[in-house]
Amino acid sequence: MGKSKEISQDIRKRIVDLHKSGSSLGAISRCLKVPRSSVQTIICKYKKDGNVQPSYRSGRKKVLCPRDERALVRSVHINPRAKAKDLVNMMAEAGKNTGDYREYKGTKTNKEHLGRGGATNQGQ
Repeated sequence: MGKSKEISQDIRKRIVDLHKSGSSLGAISRCLKVPRSSVQTIICKYKKDGNVQPSYRSGRKKVLCPRDERALVRSVHINPRAKAKDLVNMMAEAGKNTGDYREYKGTKTNKEHLGRGGATNQGQ
């Protein structure tokens, strides 16, 4: 299934206004040239939540805050052969939220994220 463009806030508000005035879903869809399913989704969301703001995007939540992630990257930079389980133990000793060791594996291979901002490839 292909991804389409996100519907603007202005069109979302117009959809809700037309629905309040008594227009059918098909009429709103034809008038604004928006898929009927999108009109239906927007109206259902408005009825449920009372607003037409788009939802937050899905995805995995971060386990480490940016500060802890930088500390982890520094330690991997110092000892690139460190095992993920050892990194978890090191973070636990420091009192950080550790999570699972599998979350640390990506940090070991991410060579471009070495600290703040645009600092890349330091000392390599």
